[in-house]
Amino acid sequence: MAFITANWNPLGEAFYRKTELYEMCWTLRDGLRDSLVAAAPYGGPIALLREPLRRSPSSRPQLEIYSASGVGIASFPWKSGPVVQLGWTVSDELLCIQEDGSVLIYDLFGSFKRHFSMGQEVVQTQVLEAKVFHSPYGTGVAIVTGSSRFTLATNIDDLKLRRLPEVPGLQGKPSCWVVLTQDRQTKVLLSNGLDLYIVDNTSCTAVVPPGLSPQAGSVVHMSVSFSYKYLALFTDSGHLWTGTSNLQEKLSEVDTKKTTTPRQMVWCRRPKSQQPSVVLMWDRLLLVAGVCNDTIQFPLEDPCVLIGELDGVRIISSTNQELLQEVPLVCQDIFKIASMAPGALLLEAHREYEKLSQKADEYLREIKEQSMLGEAVKQCVEAAGHEYDTNTQKSLMRAASFGKCFLTDFSPDQFVSTCRELRVLNSVRESSVGLPLTHAQFKQMTVQVLIDRLVYRQFYPLAIEICRYLKIPDYQGVSRVLKHWASCKVQQKDLSDEAIARAVCVKVGDSPGVSYSDIAARAYECGRTELAIKLLDFEARSGEQVPLLLKMKRSQLALCKAVESGDTDLVYTVVSYLKNEMNRGDFFMTLRNQPVALSLYRQFCKLQEQETLKDLYNQDDDHQELANYYVTASYKEKRLESRLSLLQSAVDEYNKAKNEFAAKATEDEMRLLRFQRKLDDEKGAGLLGLSLQATMEALLALGLHKQAEQLYRDFRVPDKRYWWLKLKSLAEKEEWEELEKFSKSKKSPIGYLAFVEVCMKCNNKYEAKKYVSKVTPEQKVKAHLAVSDLEGAADAAIERRNEAEMGAVLSRCSASDRLVIDRLNRARAGAAKK
Repeated sequence: MAFITANWNPLGEAFYRKTELYEMCWTLRDGLRDSLVAAAPYGGPIALLREPLRRSPSSRPQLEIYSASGVGIASFPWKSGPVVQLGWTVSDELLCIQEDGSVLIYDLFGSFKRHFSMGQEVVQTQVLEAKVFHSPYGTGVAIVTGSSRFTLATNIDDLKLRRLPEVPGLQGKPSCWVVLTQDRQTKVLLSNGLDLYIVDNTSCTAVVPPGLSPQAGSVVHMSVSFSYKYLALFTDSGHLWTGTSNLQEKLSEVDTKKTTTPRQMVWCRRPKSQQPSVVLMWDRLLLVAGVCNDTIQFPLEDPCVLIGELDGVRIISSTNQELLQEVPLVCQDIFKIASMAPGALLLEAHREYEKLSQKADEYLREIKEQSMLGEAVKQCVEAAGHEYDTNTQKSLMRAASFGKCFLTDFSPDQFVSTCRELRVLNSVRESSVGLPLTHAQFKQMTVQVLIDRLVYRQFYPLAIEICRYLKIPDYQGVSRVLKHWASCKVQQKDLSDEAIARAVCVKVGDSPGVSYSDIAARAYECGRTELAIKLLDFEARSGEQVPLLLKMKRSQLALCKAVESGDTDLVYTVVSYLKNEMNRGDFFMTLRNQPVALSLYRQFCKLQEQETLKDLYNQDDDHQELANYYVTASYKEKRLESRLSLLQSAVDEYNKAKNEFAAKATEDEMRLLRFQRKLDDEKGAGLLGLSLQATMEALLALGLHKQAEQLYRDFRVPDKRYWWLKLKSLAEKEEWEELEKFSKSKKSPIGYLAFVEVCMKCNNKYEAKKYVSKVTPEQKVKAHLAVSDLEGAADAAIERRNEAEMGAVLSRCSASDRLVIDRLNRARAGAAKK
């Protein structure tokens, strides 16, 4: 255990340790000298810009992006203006803030994304200093200009610039300043000589840190903690004041005995620590100052950069990278020399057990006597999470595994999850990956964000393995990784469309949550239309294929896919799009090749766009449908001339379609219309628009029998129909003499039973009886029954010897008709004997 504590340094009640993370993979010719360096927290990437203010176009500065382990990711010459500051967003995008106030945003691979300006007035006054900060709203940028004014953008993704009020007496930039985020407000704390000011949206207020010694002098450097909760102030007399960032409470004041201003000052504290400390860096010295008067000093050989983390400080030099942090309490308890903590005893017991020594039993008994075995296992598991060295992790987890064998009610959840998490952490800490996350950072970051970061850096196989190992649901894990991989794959210029489409299909398959249309859309954005079409063939849902095909101007294919889907709404959508995008001729030709779409479009036109329907029929030379269209259109016309004109067009089209019957029927309709108009003009009959039968009925009702007969002859109305119409009309008008004359005009084509029935319907039995004698023998019984002549009906039935007719007469007889009943019964009996 002694070797673990060898690099522990005491500071007050705490210990601090430096853990080597990496020997850097980069080769920097001039180290980190004369360079702007920005490293993202949570083991994020490092950006390096050499001689950022060099203005010579012949030798431009080089912007380099590395992983945290120094593996090169991107490098390109800086062709824009002089850069004042570099910084990283929460999503690992690089911000480059220029003197003119322009902020250029690049992705991790050095591709330009977008830019914005910090205000027009900055172009004139120039940016003197800038800071990138993080707030609850996102990543922000703050600048101070040559006119001594501060401008803030609290969230660069929702840009709203705020110009802060003037600071009294400030000339140029302040001696030092920081951005504070308090109570959902962003403020600037600055030092100007002996004065400190807080500037917010509306005011500039002078403040005095509580408990700062009068002899401390002017504040020349300041730093805010990772959580923005604590503040450190360094004065020109070497005093370091620490307290809460709202300047309400003092934590400590330490005399560092260093009067030169440090190059960097960064907070170093672990979550829940009661004694946070500050790390100060000069050219040759690193100093850790806490709440006590003591300090820890580390000599420096090369220029370094300090990166504040959630639970420590990363120290990056040109050769290696270390993590300086307060030793967690659980690790102190286990590894402190002569520690009697349960975890320490369990670790020792396991070591003795491995040596096959009986001392293992003694240590275990001692822990059990104190009833602390469960606590011992818990301490070992927790400590393993805080250790960076894999051998130490294994020792602690084996000790925990050994201890839990002697527990009856032990819950393995924490043990299993820590094992899993450490395996994941060890894999991403590898130099080739370069994500030196601590367990605390991992828990704060969440697995989901870690997967996102691996995907963003294109470590797809590792991301997929982690998703499977941690059993993350496909739609959150593997599918999301595959989708991102495919979106990058389609951008590979050295591969053919066929090769990429095949690779994507093999790898993605039918993974849930992966949309081939999204991948195809990415291919199209990269200018690879044919690849996008190949990828769309793998998309099972036609509804997803169609919008992109339309966007790619592949309208014919989009229409085919819409028709294949069987979704009429989708077909209508495509047809509507085509109608707006194409000229009329091409549009109709496209529809001709798709009968289903054409049929649906015709249905639509019948309801909404009649004129378009006519054009469609014309385009197709569909004379039959065009004629039908003219006929339908004619009924909507009120003027007779217009109606006749349309009907004539219909006749012409029916003739072209060789539909003689329809042509003749339409010509008859025209003759009828002219006839109706003539009678309307002469008699005011109101016939226009009526059917042939309705017209004849109306004429007969008006007593215009000659005109009705003319229609009967001209239109070859069947005799039966005409006789029925005239019969009903005369009976309804009670013109009985005319009816009798009509019945004698020639032999009735409808027989005379009709006359009997119509007269009876009009309640005239007298007239009805006139026609009974004219009825054919087969209808005699019916005729007599119609006029309620039971005797006559009985005579006719007996004469015809028809049993059914006799039965019909009997059914109509009542008790008073005894004579008729007897006659019928005798006749039926006689017929039965024969």
